[in-house]
Amino acid sequence: MRASAMCEAAGVPSSSIVCDGFLGLASATAVGQGMPNLPVAVMPGHPGVQSKEELRRNVLETTLPKVVENLLSLPADSVAEEESTGHDVIYTGSLDEIQEYFLRNELSDGLPVIPPTLERIKAFLQFTDRSPEECLGILLPDNRPATIWSIAVNGVMAGCRPEYMPILVAVIEAMADPYFGVEHSGSTPGSDTLIMLNGPIIKELGFNFTQGAMRDGFQANTSIGRFWRLYLRNIAGFLPHRNDKATFGNTWRVVVAENEDVVREIGWKPNSVEMGFNEGANTITVARYTGGNHISSVSGSTPEQMMPYLSDAMLRQYSWQLGFTVDFAGSLRPLVLLSPILAETIASGGWSKQDFKDALYRDARLPAWQFERILRDWTQKPNWNLARQAKLGYLPQVYHESDDPERLVPIVWDADDYMVMVTGDLGRNSAYIFAHQGLLGYPTAKEIKLPVSWKTLRFDKKGQH
Repeated sequence: MRASAMCEAAGVPSSSIVCDGFLGLASATAVGQGMPNLPVAVMPGHPGVQSKEELRRNVLETTLPKVVENLLSLPADSVAEEESTGHDVIYTGSLDEIQEYFLRNELSDGLPVIPPTLERIKAFLQFTDRSPEECLGILLPDNRPATIWSIAVNGVMAGCRPEYMPILVAVIEAMADPYFGVEHSGSTPGSDTLIMLNGPIIKELGFNFTQGAMRDGFQANTSIGRFWRLYLRNIAGFLPHRNDKATFGNTWRVVVAENEDVVREIGWKPNSVEMGFNEGANTITVARYTGGNHISSVSGSTPEQMMPYLSDAMLRQYSWQLGFTVDFAGSLRPLVLLSPILAETIASGGWSKQDFKDALYRDARLPAWQFERILRDWTQKPNWNLARQAKLGYLPQVYHESDDPERLVPIVWDADDYMVMVTGDLGRNSAYIFAHQGLLGYPTAKEIKLPVSWKTLRFDKKGQH
C-alpha cells in the first residue's frame, strides 16, 4: 500500500492486490498515507491454502478484472479527516466517563488509563530539556509525528512517573529510527518489543533487576513497557483488527534491566557497551521478538557442562525465523538472559562473555538438510539452498564447507550476533531465550539524556514523598 501511495503521488496508476483478511489493514494504511481511496483488488481467501486450480480461478475471475479497472480509471477524490493537534482538551467528565471515552475511541489498551490532564503533562515536561513541539520522527503506518508532547501524554496514560520521561524519550527515539522498523509492528507473527535497560538509572528509579525481572508489579518496569504499546496504538496507529494483523499476538513486555553489579563482579561487559556506549552510560535497547522460553535447571559446575543444554535450548526456539539468516543478510539476533548464578559459574570457568557467545556459535547448529527443510517445506521460502546462496556470495562460506547434507551450520552469521544479558533471580540456575524477528525489529539502542536540572528535580521529587 505504501508503494501504491508513492506511485499515485507520482502520477503512476497502481492497484494493490489484497487478500480478504487484510482489507481492513489496507484501508487503515491508505488513510495513514493520506490517500483513503487507494485502488485495491481483492484476492479471495488466502493463496497459501488454495489449490492451483482454485487460485487460478480466483485470480482470473475476481482479482485480475479489478486490477485492470484500477489501472484504467482514476480513484475517487477524497479528503483525509483532520486530527486533533494533540494540545486540545478532547473530553471532560467524571473518571468513569473519561475511561469510557478512551475505550470507545480506541485510545486505551483496555485497561484504565490515567487521564492526561495539562497539569500532569507539564509535570512530565519538566524532566526534559527538549521542546514539547520537537519531532523525533514520523511513525508509520499512520505517518504521525512522534513529538515530546505526545510522549508525555502517553506516559501519563500508561501510569509512568514524571521522572521516567528521559527514558520514554529515548524509547521513542529508538521506535522512530528506521533501523528498528516500527512499520513491522503489526505483522502476522504477533511479535512484540522488549525494552532493555542499562546504567545507574536502574537503581536510581527503582527498576527490578533481580527475582521476577520480567514480572509486572514494579512500577518502572511495568508502566514503561505498557507505554510502548500505548504509543504504538495512539501515535504509530497500530490497532487490532486494523493495522495490527497479528494472528494470535503477544502483549507488551515489562522493561528488562540488567544486573550490572554481577556483570562488573565477573568482569563481563554490560549490554550497553556491546551496543556501542561507554560503560556507565544510561541506555535503552529495543528489539522485537516472536516469543521466548524459560530454560529451567541448567546444571553443571563448568561452562562446558552447561553448553549442551543452552545450545539445544537455543535451537529449539527457531524455525521459520531462519529466513532472516538467509534472506535478510544475517539479521537474526537471538537474546539470552542468564540468571546471575549461571553467569557467575560460566565466568568462574575462565570464560568471558565473548567466549560464551563463541561457544553458542560453535554448538548451536543444525544439519544443513534440516536447515533447508525448514525453509523449503515448512515456511515455503524461495531461498533455501545453502550451497547455491554461499556460491553466489549471499551467505558466509561456513554454510557450505562441504556438500555433506549432515554438515552442521549455524543459525546466525557471527558469534557477535548473539546478545547476552545478566538478570533475574540471584539464586536460580535458569536462562531465558528470546526468538528474534530479524530485520523486522532489529536491535536499536539510544542513550538516555538527562535534563541539566536532573539532580535538582530528583531531589525535589524525593522531598514530595
